[in-house]
Amino acid sequence: MENKNNFDFKEFIQSSRDVLVNPKEFYSRFELTGGIVQPLIKALIYGAIAGLFSMIWSFVHIGGAFGGMFGGAAGVGIFFMTIIGAVIGAFIMGVIVLVLSSICGGNTDYEANFRVAVSIMVVYPITALLSFLGGISFWISTLVGLAINLYAIYMLYFGLTLSLKGKEQSAKVTGFVLGGLLVLFMLIGAGTRHAAKTYLDYGSNQIENNLESTEGIAEN
Repeated sequence: MENKNNFDFKEFIQSSRDVLVNPKEFYSRFELTGGIVQPLIKALIYGAIAGLFSMIWSFVHIGGAFGGMFGGAAGVGIFFMTIIGAVIGAFIMGVIVLVLSSICGGNTDYEANFRVAVSIMVVYPITALLSFLGGISFWISTLVGLAINLYAIYMLYFGLTLSLKGKEQSAKVTGFVLGGLLVLFMLIGAGTRHAAKTYLDYGSNQIENNLESTEGIAEN
């Protein structure tokens, strides 16, 4: 379990591995008390690792929007922004988990919910690591991202039922609703991207046709 006086990096590595490999076992023995400092440090580390991956991909112009002349500068900026986002996101996720726990009839203590929320943030650096797939295939990147988020919901289910003592049926319904929303957003995003690509291709063809017409008139 966590050392409540000093941050134990070895324990951090072990707990991160445990929650990914066996979330059911992990949340059955999860500590809900001990303050928010240690989980906040965890969020910082997850954010730093995610930021590092994002910065690396920006330097090599893979998978992100940070290529070009300002790729390096943007990459350094995204590193720090990712860390800040992780900290802010941890507190927001704590509130979200608190609301879900309340809906499921579970623990409504913010500290407990905050600690569960931060434990799920282990997927944050994984998402950043695999973001390079966006430079290979939009669909592969989207499906991998969906799989990671669905697994995070799976982890949340055990956090709600085993650690926060929420009702299993309510937690299942919550999980299915969240999963359905993720799939819906993925389909909307894919449809929007397809429509945008179609529009851009149409615009490019129109410009090309106009240029050809103009050249033809000029030659005559």
